[in-house]
Amino acid sequence: MATTKWIADPETSEVLFNASHLLSDDITGYFRKINLEVATEGDDFTKFYGIVFTADINSLDTADQERDAYLKSSIFFDAARFGQLKFIGKKYESNQDDDKLSGTLTIKNVTKPIILRIEFSGKIVEPDGIAKVSFSVHGKISRKEFDLNCHSISELGILAIGDEIKFNAEIQLVKLLQPGYQY
Repeated sequence: MATTKWIADPETSEVLFNASHLLSDDITGYFRKINLEVATEGDDFTKFYGIVFTADINSLDTADQERDAYLKSSIFFDAARFGQLKFIGKKYESNQDDDKLSGTLTIKNVTKPIILRIEFSGKIVEPDGIAKVSFSVHGKISRKEFDLNCHSISELGILAIGDEIKFNAEIQLVKLLQPGYQY
């Protein structure tokens, strides 16, 4: 069967992250510049040849410029040295309503295995013949395992950012009609 290539539609795809802040509030932010390329057997996403996702660390946006500068600094993401995070998909498992994608996530030159929960949202074919599929993706990581340090202590002596970072993505993939075609 032929290989089908898909790319994320940057206009309709988003990746957000969430971390506890001072044990009660949450910090929510987005990566505004992402890239996702998928190669599948036909249109079957359970049979993929490659999944590569990257997010530009400098596109991080929490709606607070001072916090964004801290997160991009050498203390946390170190965007000057490590400009992107990268996920490479390795194995897709479909079990009725519990689909999982295993792979590796690299942040700051630290690579760890990760399992993402995947929810297929649907497939459409536009009037112009362009096929699109939508997925929701959910996961979490330990900030400390990826050397994402937090030196900010509250007045109560509590770390300002919790260890667990959750992320959610709403991804719409566009089927490439021909090699090199840009949307």
